Amino acid sequence: MEEAIFYTLALSLQKNYGAMLIKKIMDHYGSAKAFFEWAAQRGHRPSVERLPRQRPIITKEIAAAVNNEMLLMKQHNINCCLYTDEHYPQRLRHCVDAPAFFFYKGNANAFNTGKAIALVGTRMATSYGREAVRRVVGDCAGYDPCIVSGLAHGIDTAAHEEALEHRLPTVAVMGSGFGHIYPAGNRTLAQRIIEHDGAVISEYFYHTQPDRQNFPKRNRIIAGMADATIVVETGMRGGSVITAHIASSYNRDVFAVPGAINSDSSEGCNELIRKNMAALICNGTHLAEMMGWDHETPKAVQRTLFLELSEPEQQITNLLQEKGELHIDDINGQMTNLTVSQTAGILLQLELKGVIHCKPGKIYTLA
Repeated sequence: MEEAIFYTLALSLQKNYGAMLIKKIMDHYGSAKAFFEWAAQRGHRPSVERLPRQRPIITKEIAAAVNNEMLLMKQHNINCCLYTDEHYPQRLRHCVDAPAFFFYKGNANAFNTGKAIALVGTRMATSYGREAVRRVVGDCAGYDPCIVSGLAHGIDTAAHEEALEHRLPTVAVMGSGFGHIYPAGNRTLAQRIIEHDGAVISEYFYHTQPDRQNFPKRNRIIAGMADATIVVETGMRGGSVITAHIASSYNRDVFAVPGAINSDSSEGCNELIRKNMAALICNGTHLAEMMGWDHETPKAVQRTLFLELSEPEQQITNLLQEKGELHIDDINGQMTNLTVSQTAGILLQLELKGVIHCKPGKIYTLA
């Protein structure tokens, strides 16, 4: 495992090798190490689209930087999750711009819970916003969702704290490395998350500062790790509006809590609702109804023992039993009673339960 991490981090330090290209290389060659070996043997440009012309080389400087990062991981009990790892978040794996790897502390099982929702909003949360978070998390706590947020002040902090209060798993996605947990006032909160079976994650190397440009980028991970994103309070130009648009681009559900028409902190939420970018919710009961959680079957599903599935889950299972495999567009065409987003959510749930398997090209088969 350490060898796989070494070569993946070394690949990320090559010039012009971004996350999307690294994932394509991993899919094509099986691992970063295999790619380095192939490139060294052939001595010319490998057959991967849009690959930089220069051959990847692990220089002394790159080797030293990676070895130093891995030493820091050992010293601070930090793990690294690669795109090829079994416990890489399944929801995130389906996002085209997902990271090729990320660092984390805590419980990896929190990544792939049966349900996950992202709560995002302003750092300048009002009492109204904090109460909205309490209602949303408290009302849906019985459905045992994982709460994903960004560890920032305000709504993020309220979301993590409410998750801990209700003993729900929670994942905090940082915009800095573990050497600079930001904001500093939430270091204790980060440790509580880790100690209570949650996880704190970052795609950045240990010493990365909490620079402004990192936070919009990390928002794609927050949206990608959740079935739905709920915007609680945000201004018109808040980062939470960006997160809502990202979630929508992933075909994930987006919800917003409305606010007073004269409140700057709710202007972004109201605008998302007005433009039909987000569905209006006022509490967790509304969320559970719109997500269809109250119609779901028990968590443990084993098809071989003929345990009961919900009606749409059974319909998709029957389709795959009949056809053998189907492209997602064909499944959407058959599920005429559901929206594309709802069908995608059901497919993801069936995959997480081990009932179906997603092959390259969005082709689904029974597991």
